[in-house]
Amino acid sequence: MAEFGKIAIFGAGLIGGSFALALKAAHAVEEVVAFGRTPASLKEALELGLIDRAGINPAHEMGDADLVLIATPVAQMSGIMERIAPYLGAQTIVTDGGSTKCDVVAAARMALGEKISQFVPAHPIAGAENSGPSAARHDLYQGKKVVVTPLPENDDETLDHVKRAWSLCGADIYELTPEYHDRVFAAVSHLPHLLSYALVHDLAVREDSEMFFTFAASGFRDFTRIAASHPEMWRDICLANREALVGELDRYLEGLGVLRQALQASDGETLAEYFGIARQARRAWAKS
Repeated sequence: MAEFGKIAIFGAGLIGGSFALALKAAHAVEEVVAFGRTPASLKEALELGLIDRAGINPAHEMGDADLVLIATPVAQMSGIMERIAPYLGAQTIVTDGGSTKCDVVAAARMALGEKISQFVPAHPIAGAENSGPSAARHDLYQGKKVVVTPLPENDDETLDHVKRAWSLCGADIYELTPEYHDRVFAAVSHLPHLLSYALVHDLAVREDSEMFFTFAASGFRDFTRIAASHPEMWRDICLANREALVGELDRYLEGLGVLRQALQASDGETLAEYFGIARQARRAWAKS
């Protein structure tokens, strides 16, 4: 017997669709019902076998759902929570796949009220630059990290159900507080996206941009791969985590100032030391 009867997903794209495919591959779910912004995306998800049914009215699907995954851009989550809150069954657990957590938790508290104990925030660290149902993969979460950020109101059973769902997808589970999560990911995820977008934008708006892109090679491709990510999603993430992100950007600008000063002074010793520390840290991380 499958561990989950019915799962409802809001957003059957890369994150939500891969979640559904992984649970289906593990024979861990009986039925997946999805809601989306357009009939076309839901039709595509059906044709690809990501979901079993397209939902029409959340009021008809929330009462007997074992688990609800909100896998939309974070700015849309508040509205979805408001829509489903009146209809959640007593045993229905809600989780999300958002890249920021403090804002999502605040939205959940406003929308769910007394049902906040049924919400367990989560963040799968397994994105890609492609989006939509066609980007979904059954093995997206295999060996990847999923961070859950439990709330004081969550009981052990509720938390374990969410952890179990992600574990069945092949993920390794970690716990952080929402606040610490947002600090960490501002540095290692949100800032790199900001920098990648900034570099590609800088070249794209030059009059001779075509010449620069003609000679861009593997280093540029590796550094800027994430600039191909969904602009709407990353706009929402950056704004949602703007306080921590601005702090990380200021710290990065200080580092650029050090490099600029070293270049102006032809200070090779400082450059070599700076590069050496970065090289050692990058190699150690790659081996971990």
